[in-house]
Amino acid sequence: MAANGASHVKPGTLHAIFNPTGDPPAEPVLQCVQVKPLTAQANQERYRVVFSDISNFVQSMLATQSNWMVTEGKLIKGCFVRLKTFQANSVKGKRILIVLDLEVLEELGACEKIGEPKALEPTPEDAQPQNTTTMSTNGFYGSKPAEQQSLPSRTHAPSSSAHANIYPIEALSPYAHKWTIKARCTHKSEIKTWHNKNGEGKLFSANFLDESGEIRGTGFNDQCDALYETFQEGGVYYITSPCRVQLAKKQFTNLNNDYELTFERDTVVEKAEEQEGVPQVRFNFTNIGDLQTVEKDTTIDTIGILKEVAEVSQITSKTTSKPYHKRELTLVDNTGYSVRLTIWGNTATTFDVKEESVIAFKGVKVSDFGGRTLSLLSSGSMTVDPDIDDAHKLKGWYDAQGRNDTFSSHANMVGGSSLSAAGGRGDPYKTILQVKEEQLGMSETTDYFSCKATIIYVKQENFAYPACLSEACNKKVVETAPGEWRCERCDKTHPRPQYRYIISISVGDHTGQMYLNCFDDVGRAIMGMSADQLMELAETDDAAAAKDAVFQNANCKTWNFKCRAKMDNFQDQQRILLKVF
Repeated sequence: MAANGASHVKPGTLHAIFNPTGDPPAEPVLQCVQVKPLTAQANQERYRVVFSDISNFVQSMLATQSNWMVTEGKLIKGCFVRLKTFQANSVKGKRILIVLDLEVLEELGACEKIGEPKALEPTPEDAQPQNTTTMSTNGFYGSKPAEQQSLPSRTHAPSSSAHANIYPIEALSPYAHKWTIKARCTHKSEIKTWHNKNGEGKLFSANFLDESGEIRGTGFNDQCDALYETFQEGGVYYITSPCRVQLAKKQFTNLNNDYELTFERDTVVEKAEEQEGVPQVRFNFTNIGDLQTVEKDTTIDTIGILKEVAEVSQITSKTTSKPYHKRELTLVDNTGYSVRLTIWGNTATTFDVKEESVIAFKGVKVSDFGGRTLSLLSSGSMTVDPDIDDAHKLKGWYDAQGRNDTFSSHANMVGGSSLSAAGGRGDPYKTILQVKEEQLGMSETTDYFSCKATIIYVKQENFAYPACLSEACNKKVVETAPGEWRCERCDKTHPRPQYRYIISISVGDHTGQMYLNCFDDVGRAIMGMSADQLMELAETDDAAAAKDAVFQNANCKTWNFKCRAKMDNFQDQQRILLKVF
């Protein structure tokens, strides 16, 4: 088997990959001689892989979208791989290969390391300082970040010599200073303005996509004026540093990236004439029938057949008195379920899609209002009749049988005797001892169960938080001045917050005791009043006694809890989180 594999590996391949003047090998075959996990960063597993061409070996970093090859046991020590997309880089004293896409050649099997390969040494050209950048190794070589020179990408042939060094979005980090990405603008927000005690300003944001991943970019004030008209949805652009790469503010984005971009004064943006090799959009769909298992306020992608379109209606904000336009759509899919999805603003007023079209939504928020409903976020987007397999299959099903089917709704699926924010599930009943013995929540998938238990204790500390008054927001607000509560997500200031429960309770049955986490809907049922009412009660003259009485009254009551058990990371420690949903 070793001889068979060796015949596919060409010695000198690594030298050719790292040679900026020669022709790079097309989809080279190498042997994997080591696979090791790196120290996790931002709760994301990364792997170091060492590849050999028999003569030399090189350290490599595996892109996260290929992690499954390691976890499923396909990419193992001794196997042979074909590199499809990669980025060659040189760190002072070391060379590194960032692998974005590869294929494991399982037919060649695996064997012990072939030959005695030596470390691929950098050439004098690699030490030239004129094009150096910095890269975080995160302990990759057990040393501090060092200067790095980026060599040409082997992903695609460059469209021009000016953009020969194309970085994949996956490789961007705060430690990479000189780079260019080639990416498609998949979404551009409207310009937003703000006014507060610190001044005023404006901003816009856009999402960018390449083969390796997605990232969000934001332009403030002067950069907003300079770049807003430049970016058009669907267009492909070269974006060149200086451009700040920083940790992503997850409350403002639904993209799967730990970093985001902030455009600076000298950031260079150019429209790319060649659009080959840049994908249109990337979805991670949740079926309509599975929405009942999705936690409230989660951001998801979904796809469905447009069954009904309501007229545009207008609501008026109670706090700002501003009018907002909205339109409700009804979607169905082949799970036999329908769901109501709300679109807002210009998207609602200009909506002109025929019924029975396929629509893919990216970035919709799950709400438990009336069971399960969806709302398209301002950072989200929709694509009508996308040219993807999911859309073709859905359209085929609908034309064949779905047009005449009847559909169940997620609306009002709340169990009558169960304490639940969502309900509607037929989860097995467990005693507390069974929950512990069966180690529910310890697996990679979320476990659901029902439990009949009595409340022993309700924690009084931090039982509620001040939330935004805007519809379907519920994010925490901060008091910036007396009578002014600021929501960064909505970019609004409210005269007061709406308090929402977030309480921890101890429950018990005849087999044991455990802690459950409960949110606003469940908290209202347990406490017998809203969090706003309880906060007002806590501010009366006899606040302590009145508050204690409410909490004591919640004790010793028995409920049927519908629970979700899931592994959670808190302060670098794993724990099982039990939530009433």
